[in-house]
Amino acid sequence: MIGKRMRHISRYRDIALALVRHGFGIVVEEIGFAHLLSFPQRLLAEPKERDGKKIGERIRLVLQDLGPTFVKLGQIASTRPDLIPEDIVRELVKLQDRVPPFSFPEVCEIVQQELGGKVEEIFHHFDEFPLAAASIGQVHRATLHSGEDVAVKVQRPNIINVIESDLEIIQDLAILAEHRLEWAERYQIRDMVEEFSKSLRAELDYTIEGRNSEKISNQFRNDPKIYVPKVFWDYSTKKVLTMEYIEGVKFNEPEKLIEKGYNQKLLAERLANAIFRQIFIEGFFHGDPHPGNVLVLQGEVIAFMDFGMVGRLTPEMKYHFSSLVIALMRQSTEGVIKAILRMGIVPDDVNMAQLRKDVENLKEKYYGVPLSQLSLGEAVNDLFAAAFQHRIRIPADLTLLGKTLLTVEGVVEKLDPDFSILDIAEPFGRQLLKERIHPKTVAEILWKHAAEYGEFLSNLPGNIKELKSLIKRGRLRLEIDIPELDLFLRKLERISNRLSFSIVLLAFSIIMVGIIIGSSLGRQTTLLWKIPAIEIGFAVATLMFLWLLYSIFKSGRF
Repeated sequence: MIGKRMRHISRYRDIALALVRHGFGIVVEEIGFAHLLSFPQRLLAEPKERDGKKIGERIRLVLQDLGPTFVKLGQIASTRPDLIPEDIVRELVKLQDRVPPFSFPEVCEIVQQELGGKVEEIFHHFDEFPLAAASIGQVHRATLHSGEDVAVKVQRPNIINVIESDLEIIQDLAILAEHRLEWAERYQIRDMVEEFSKSLRAELDYTIEGRNSEKISNQFRNDPKIYVPKVFWDYSTKKVLTMEYIEGVKFNEPEKLIEKGYNQKLLAERLANAIFRQIFIEGFFHGDPHPGNVLVLQGEVIAFMDFGMVGRLTPEMKYHFSSLVIALMRQSTEGVIKAILRMGIVPDDVNMAQLRKDVENLKEKYYGVPLSQLSLGEAVNDLFAAAFQHRIRIPADLTLLGKTLLTVEGVVEKLDPDFSILDIAEPFGRQLLKERIHPKTVAEILWKHAAEYGEFLSNLPGNIKELKSLIKRGRLRLEIDIPELDLFLRKLERISNRLSFSIVLLAFSIIMVGIIIGSSLGRQTTLLWKIPAIEIGFAVATLMFLWLLYSIFKSGRF
């Protein structure tokens, strides 16, 4: 670990300086980096509040200062309102990839390395200036020799090494923070960093994005009103992704939508339907459908783009989420709690009474709000945040789902302020619940688990025989855990030791007083068979007394 720190000492210093610059000097000091990096105390003494900026804004500024890895991690963290406080999430959402494009010669070099030929040989035409530049890569418009227009995404040179180096440092800092800071251990910073790092590494492999695109495309192969650009696999690798180039109007350009004469209410309905189909039916959805990633083509066709972030839902997760949606619509506290408990990993010591109270408080927040005005995404994220307060860990894909719903609701609201996304969600949820209890579905579930049940039943006689044998040999161990039993036993042992000490001290005093009084009254020496009994007895009793005292004090139970 020390070797890694020395190898990246310059980067560690950059991170520490960024933290100090934005008022987090106390964090640098508490995790032990102030001494390692020889920071002046005057820097660490900077006040926590800088120019009236709140903590969320200062965290965002730190991430922006530290570059691509930290910006991407912040963007990923913004999808986890169950793990990150709401005020910080609001700031992380503002993080943008404000980076200059890399040079065209570097683009040509990467394309040649990845595709095995020069740019002019592979493409009929390749624009020198990018359409867009981000922290991981940039997109250029090009034309294949077959005449098809394509968008070519090229990864930044050496970005993998930069990100891996930064992730190594961040993981080290997370370990340090958990060891030294109580709040870091409570929030399980190390697990959060590991989860976010996994998502970021997935974005570094463009073939994953290409496969995600094809999966979404297959979902709508029979729907002419939803379109996904084609992937050209012959021109794609881990660092280069070539997709069909399409032109349309972005959802955040209302003037152009009006100019084209598009029906915005219809577009809102189609977008919501498309997202809920992905969520409830397919269990595989676009994780970042912001206005820049969704276009409107001729004929009011909706086109999805950029599939670097997607969510996956198992059949069980889909079912539990649909149960949550129905419970929210019915304002059923018990239904909401059951859905949350089934969704997440619940600690043994969860306070059910307090959880129920928190859900009731949330219900009060939405009480009396018409369903047409209820934000499903906000309600879901509020519930996930409440679950986190009780250390209930919700799967990452479900929290990404909450963020996706918020994004879609924002887009839809601008298209049609009177549109109710719950009106679209409810039929999907009810359909899923009906399918869950359908005899055919129940039979399929039973058949799926038949092998497990069969194996359990076949092993049952042998397990019972083994248990019987253990009981006969007296080797069956029974562990009983009684809260605070250990504390009670320690106190009992301490009392018994003190009592023993008092009894021995009293007996010693009585014996010695008796011998001394007897010898005084009889005016005789205490020689017994020419042996000085009182002196020897006193010496032996003293040694025993000291030995007993030593044993008690050594046990630590005095």
